Amino acid sequence: MDGKVWLVIAAVLAVALAIAAAVLLVRVFAARKLLLDAGIPLRDKALFWVAVVYTISPVDLIPDPVYLDDVGVLLLALRSLHAAAQAAGRPTDRIA
Repeated sequence: MDGKVWLVIAAVLAVALAIAAAVLLVRVFAARKLLLDAGIPLRDKALFWVAVVYTISPVDLIPDPVYLDDVGVLLLALRSLHAAAQAAGRPTDRIA
């Protein structure tokens, strides 16, 4: 394959990962109403803010054209919030 083909493939992957990170960030913000719930542990609430700050922060484990680390942190925050809400008996079907 030509070098231009690989460049196009890399650009398409970077755009797809950026879109995935943006969608996950929106879903994390939609789950923020769980932060007001007293039954959710503080650890899970703090993980929400860590995920948001890490996603917005210019400092990353993997350079920003590749959003795998951002997507992973956001997925971890969503799973943690939803698991804590389910353990506390709170409905999460409307949140994500």
